Amino acid sequence: MGLLNNQDASLKVAVIGATGGIGQALIQQLTNMPGIGYIYAYSRTYPDALSAIANLSYSPLDYANEQSIADAAASLGKTRLDVVIVATGVLHGENFTPEKSIRSLQPESFEEVFQLNTLGPMLVAKHFLPYMNKNNKTAFTAISARVGSISDNRLGGWYSYRASKAALNMMLKGLANECRVRYPDLIVAGLHPGTVNTSLSEPFQKNVPSDKLFSAEQSASYLLKVIDNLDKQDSGKVFAWDGKEIPA
Repeated sequence: MGLLNNQDASLKVAVIGATGGIGQALIQQLTNMPGIGYIYAYSRTYPDALSAIANLSYSPLDYANEQSIADAAASLGKTRLDVVIVATGVLHGENFTPEKSIRSLQPESFEEVFQLNTLGPMLVAKHFLPYMNKNNKTAFTAISARVGSISDNRLGGWYSYRASKAALNMMLKGLANECRVRYPDLIVAGLHPGTVNTSLSEPFQKNVPSDKLFSAEQSASYLLKVIDNLDKQDSGKVFAWDGKEIPA
């Protein structure tokens, strides 16, 4: 039986990043899966598109404020989660784009990218792990990227983004090692969603073949299948949308 398959609709899933393209698509598809009993959605702002979903609750969560992460986790009370999906990330912002050259590296944007891509997801792990179900197989997953693979870096550039995702992968590996004792049935994994037609990738889609540019719905479907197929030996690894492991 997979992680998301359950005959009595009892599974509880948390999605962090509910207002993002992938986050919203994940939630919409989770609501149609028979094994899912309840969805807990988190983001900085309320996702109006999800207001009609009956088996969903929302709590605010802001990576810039660790207390908001702690409060969001504490609001679960006696609820125990079966799957956590961190579906957040940043590649560019109002005042920065991915660096084409080391000459473009700026401390302020570097720190912002790491805050959102590395530290934020791990603060979620810090506060949400105590609310994971210890009675069955569970998963803590976070959106990573293929460009976070050090061995696969053949082009250079994109220093902040690459480094933040490589750091996330390392921290997920460390978390997996720690959890083997504390949470022996928990699987920790990074997920590469492919190139998805969202605001994150929009400025960089020019040279992406049409069959390699996924809609958010496509990517979410692929990722949920990957999560469903995770097993204990997969903990600490990073997997692409097609289920293939990405080298460190």
